[in-house]
Amino acid sequence: MFLTEDTLIHEQLAREVQKPQLTLSLASSQADIEDAQRLRFKVFAEEMGATLPNAASGLDQDIFDPYCDHLLVRDERIGRVVGTYRILRPESAKRIGGYYSETEFDLTRLQHLRNQLVELGRSCVHRDYRSGGVITLLWAGLADYMARHGYDYLIGCASISMADGGHAAASIYRQLKEKHLAPAEWRVMPRCPLPLYALNQHVLTEVPPLIKGYMRAGAMICGEPAWDPDFNTADLPLLLPMSRLSPRYAKHFLQAKVA
Repeated sequence: MFLTEDTLIHEQLAREVQKPQLTLSLASSQADIEDAQRLRFKVFAEEMGATLPNAASGLDQDIFDPYCDHLLVRDERIGRVVGTYRILRPESAKRIGGYYSETEFDLTRLQHLRNQLVELGRSCVHRDYRSGGVITLLWAGLADYMARHGYDYLIGCASISMADGGHAAASIYRQLKEKHLAPAEWRVMPRCPLPLYALNQHVLTEVPPLIKGYMRAGAMICGEPAWDPDFNTADLPLLLPMSRLSPRYAKHFLQAKVA
């Protein structure tokens, strides 16, 4: 079969129509926030099997949401939020009484950083958009957000599935702590520790791409993982001082701006 020039043009146009048209913004309405919560429910509850309150609503909601900024990536081609992070500023953390991370970790040793400490949470990307473009946009948005507001530290939890009982999570922690463990003065303590002593820490397993990306960007692990029974995940506490942000990442990310 011979392809004419018109056929090739039509095929190219068809491919262009199918490409996602991604935009980056902060939620500016309750409807925007609910779009993010709907994606979170789809990923955490339907895909990962998390036990969430008010599941009948089809939204993942908690008491921190109203105090957070919500970073969104939309595919304008279909009008859907396909990636999100929520961002809790230090001022807002004071208003609600603390960070979400404090429900899982004792952050006493980070007390002196609180005025400059921004928390990331509820990060997720729709399963059809995990090839890299969406997470790159989200990271670019975070870098722009931190630069615009002049904050110096990012904190958050990186989740690892415990579908195998926690052996993979224990093994990933063992791998990462050798090169990426934070100094003692930045260590935090899990409130519900993953029982590392009872797990096989030598399972051959790949570090998840998102966590690998955090390490390459300059993040550190602040201590042993906690077990989150609702999400059935092992959560690693991460801290990224902006002064440690890899120059290569900074140059790449700061090219994008949040609308």
